[in-house]
Amino acid sequence: MLFDLARPALFLLDPERAHRLTIRALAAMPIRTDGSQARESALCISVAGIDFPNPLGMAAGFDKDVEVPDQLLGLGFGFTEVGSLTPRPQAGNPKPRLFRLIEDRAVINRMGFNNAGSEIARGRLEARRGRPGIVGVNVGANKDSEDRTADYAEMTRIMAPLASYLAVNISSPNTPGLRALQDEGALTGLLDAVLEARGSNGPPVFLKVAPDLKHADIDAIARIAIDKGLGALIVSNTTIQRPALRSPDARETGGLSGKPLRDLAQRRLRDFRRATGGALPLVGVGGIASAEDAWARIRAGASLVQLYSAMVYEGPGLPRRILRGLERMMQRDGFASIAEAVGSE
Repeated sequence: MLFDLARPALFLLDPERAHRLTIRALAAMPIRTDGSQARESALCISVAGIDFPNPLGMAAGFDKDVEVPDQLLGLGFGFTEVGSLTPRPQAGNPKPRLFRLIEDRAVINRMGFNNAGSEIARGRLEARRGRPGIVGVNVGANKDSEDRTADYAEMTRIMAPLASYLAVNISSPNTPGLRALQDEGALTGLLDAVLEARGSNGPPVFLKVAPDLKHADIDAIARIAIDKGLGALIVSNTTIQRPALRSPDARETGGLSGKPLRDLAQRRLRDFRRATGGALPLVGVGGIASAEDAWARIRAGASLVQLYSAMVYEGPGLPRRILRGLERMMQRDGFASIAEAVGSE
């Protein structure tokens, strides 16, 4: 109710400024350490050796600099993913670079991995040691880096002791040339460097891929991910495609997320489910805005799901609404656990 009252005022602000105000408001909330991550047996699921209290997570991009991970967990998320983080601080692309497509329930961003850098993030992650909750760290490379593979390896070494899992982001459309790392040869070399930097006792490594892949690329990525023993594939990032949109900002460059991405992301998830044969956990992302969306992604093969853009339109009550809806749908369809429902369509 409070969000419904505040939304008109927030939507009068520049989207990036509104986001900063949202982060400040969350930072002012008390950190819940008792019960915010209580395990619900029906919703709990184990992925890559991690026991998630529920399958719903906040995607990377919302809390880039590790400012409010515990507050997000307190909203009901089973996990949150901070970043993307780069070794050195990075201003990102020129403003404006974030656009609400209200008529389409969508967002376009061309942020460009803006973040305060690894040192600040490391300090904040070290400060929350011992607190409950699953916090993944999404790592990237600096735009002006001469050796991006070395950047990913460096970020892995820094963050491995502090992360519940590491997410290797090679799929942002807003860093020139980054998506080329999805090519088979480049990806093999990158993952070898990351896994060596992580060490034998480090956290699982997830790989975040783009929705704008050809089928041959999907097959190659799936094969490499299985061969390298990755923990999961995150499917998918924002798209550079432009379906039919109504918003006046529809022609802005950058990655499109929100409702128009939903069907494409669902298809890509099915593609990766087929390509992996169910041998590798999948995290479904893109256009998830309701329990129905999350349930469809789980039935299509996602062990976990993430959202971000929907929070812009639905507010902070969305996570708990989705979790209540998932419980109802599990009962309706005769599943005793989320794990039973994965890939059951």
